[in-house]
Amino acid sequence: MNKWVSVVVGALLVLLGSVWTLQGLNVVKGSFMTGQQLWTAIGLLAVIGGITLLVTGLRKKRAR
Repeated sequence: MNKWVSVVVGALLVLLGSVWTLQGLNVVKGSFMTGQQLWTAIGLLAVIGGITLLVTGLRKKRAR
C-alpha cells in the first residue's frame, strides 16, 4: 500500500473509531449506536487499526 494511502486511511479510522467509541460509551448522543457496548468495541478496534496503519505508513521509507 502506498505510504500516504495508509496514513490517510489510518487517520480516518482513528477519527471514526473515536466517534464510535464515544457513542458506544453514551458520551455522544443521537444515534442508534448510543449506549451500545458493541459500538464501543468496534470503535476501539478501529482506533487500534488506524494507529497501526498510521505508524506503519509514517515509518515506510521511500522507494527509489
